[in-house]
Amino acid sequence: MPDISGNLSGVRESVIEKLKTLYDEEIGGSEFLPPDFAVRLAAFSAALNREIAVYVSRSGEVLNVSVGYVSNVQLDQLSLRRSDRRLSMVRCIHTHPGGSAELSDVDLTALKSLRLDAMCAIGVGGDGSVTGVSAAFLGEGMEPKLTPVLSLDRLPQEEWLEEIAQSDRLTPVGGSSDTAQRQERALLVSVDSERSLDELAALCDSAGAVVVGRSLQQKSKPDPVTYVGSGKAGELSLDAQALEADILVADDELSAAQTARLEELVGIPVVDRTTLILDIFARNAVTSEGKLQVELAQLNYRASHLKGQGQAMSRLLGGIGVRGPGESKLEMDRRHIRERIGQLKEELERMERQRGIRRKGRQRAGTPVVALVGYTNVGKSTLLNRLTGAEVLVKDQLFATLDAVNRRLELPDGDGFILVDTVGFINKLPTDLVEAFHSTLEEAALADILLIVSDASSPEMAAQRAVVEEVLDRLGANRQPRIEVLNKCDLARPEALQALPGAIAVSAADGTGLDELLAHIAKLLRERERMYRLLVPFADYALLSELRRQGRLLGEEHLEEGTLVSVMLDHAAFGRLEARLGKRLESMLRAAEGEP
Repeated sequence: MPDISGNLSGVRESVIEKLKTLYDEEIGGSEFLPPDFAVRLAAFSAALNREIAVYVSRSGEVLNVSVGYVSNVQLDQLSLRRSDRRLSMVRCIHTHPGGSAELSDVDLTALKSLRLDAMCAIGVGGDGSVTGVSAAFLGEGMEPKLTPVLSLDRLPQEEWLEEIAQSDRLTPVGGSSDTAQRQERALLVSVDSERSLDELAALCDSAGAVVVGRSLQQKSKPDPVTYVGSGKAGELSLDAQALEADILVADDELSAAQTARLEELVGIPVVDRTTLILDIFARNAVTSEGKLQVELAQLNYRASHLKGQGQAMSRLLGGIGVRGPGESKLEMDRRHIRERIGQLKEELERMERQRGIRRKGRQRAGTPVVALVGYTNVGKSTLLNRLTGAEVLVKDQLFATLDAVNRRLELPDGDGFILVDTVGFINKLPTDLVEAFHSTLEEAALADILLIVSDASSPEMAAQRAVVEEVLDRLGANRQPRIEVLNKCDLARPEALQALPGAIAVSAADGTGLDELLAHIAKLLRERERMYRLLVPFADYALLSELRRQGRLLGEEHLEEGTLVSVMLDHAAFGRLEARLGKRLESMLRAAEGEP
């Protein structure tokens, strides 16, 4: 016999067994709600002081019996029957302790979202009597058509069955033409803050979902079992029904047990913040390396959240030596994930070696690297495009661009540097992502100068800047010279532009402040240099061309024994000369550190 679902806390086993007898009820084809069945439901509901819902097929079979709370019942048992093409061929009959037989907004939303044949409410008095009955059916345009509250002995049984037939005729058989393209409807929940919920909503937008509701349950720490607590989970279940939500999005990373329990209580799939961010990365990754990095992060996350289902997941192997329980599906999944992770790491290591070769080439050429870092969606890609003429995708969404982009930029004095756009940071950035994208993020750690870009128009600029500092510390990128850049200065309040003393205010949109920014970059690059005076013999005249390439020649004086040059060289360029010339370089030196 099927089980009783719902809130059974405190219900004696003997009562549960009696409730199971409701499955034995046979409802005739000419009756919408047999009076004796309604009386039995009312008696059970009064005894438990909880709502009771039964789902009845058109053939009269009781498909499900669910016990709810004192003020509601979770009408989510048939969510898998939801259809965009026809009615579900199931009607829901449920009780309302407290005497009112009027249907609630949640009842009517469930009628529409589950496309039920009908929704019926039975009012239950304190003594267990039936105070009245009302029903609703889907009418023209899928709008609920409500009946008045009637006494049990005056129910128009055949007329209400005819209403179901009429609803069937009004329901479009083909359904919506854009069903496959329909955006997922997300209900958000957080135990943090409204600011964190705002960011979660922006992440959902980047993932292609539409936010239909949000809920904040401020707690010092998440509930270890349900994330928000069982009571709040019950409220979320009703909110999900009322808002026709497809998924519940939690603002933190959940354990496998938390996810499973929350899904059980809410009745819809649960997605945590980490899964959401990984999904965005999967959607936006373009290069082969980016896709591999995302897959690695997803597999690492999945491996830590696998959950078995006991012996049901085991299989038996035949043959001598392998009889008995074989490898469980959970173990197979783990093994396959481990193998794939190993393959991905090998492929990414190969790509990292290639990046290392390119990086060494830049170092040999003496080309400095300047890295753009900052919170996601602060305008780094727009700034890169404005400075270099690149055509990197610019979109007002979190993580619109993921792959590191390198462009060479020439300064007015003829020198140049490589400008690198890195992936944006975000609060609660998943550890698996930092590890998977470490080789890409390493561009920031190894850069000669960091341009830390902040959104001066955002009220959360200070909090975002703190997150950026935290991630840079995790990467070990805290030793290079830095330039603080306040982007979107054309949209910012005057006081926001004073928040970071010494910061350069720019607008990547209209080019404001970019000349000052480039001048400051040039100044820092010069500070990395020292002035050397060398007497280059005529026999080593080719060295002059190398000095021009490796540094900046400030002056040349032709003497009888050679050419005396004054040149600015950074430490790396001087080291390369020293390794090549050895003691011959010492004989060429006429002066070391000083002002040009």
